[in-house]
Amino acid sequence: MTIAIGDKIPSATFKEKTADGPVEITTEQLFKGKKVVLFAVPGAFTPTCTLNHLPGYVENFNALVEKGIDEIAVVSVNDWHVMGAWAQASGGFGKIHFLADWDASFTKALGLDIDLSGGGLGVRSKRYALIADDGVVKHIAIEENPGQATVSGAPAILEQL
Repeated sequence: MTIAIGDKIPSATFKEKTADGPVEITTEQLFKGKKVVLFAVPGAFTPTCTLNHLPGYVENFNALVEKGIDEIAVVSVNDWHVMGAWAQASGGFGKIHFLADWDASFTKALGLDIDLSGGGLGVRSKRYALIADDGVVKHIAIEENPGQATVSGAPAILEQL
């Protein structure tokens, strides 16, 4: 079953690269008492993710904060080394949490996993974005096509705030 408006974000632990090295971050740490935008991509460094989806969140970081967002995070079924390198390469390091869902356990708990084996990627996350308030989903937008970032892009999320 796919997560929906009114549902609580399931418990999970991610790895994130910080200036001090890798740390574990839980959904409770990320969401408790905060208004959060979480978006997901099928893969770090993939074309749509790197050229279209992520840049909108980096560019609109201040606008999202001005609209009351406390945290912005991107999650992908990649390891923390890849996510850390992507954070550095994108200019998003220190602004956006780059969360590694290395085994897709969080993605599967949301019901948003997709098998992209045909494209050589294996099990990944669908492309989506959600707004959560204190861990409860207030808005969710799931892309029909993983090669597009329209309803889950930063401009569309800004319109929801």
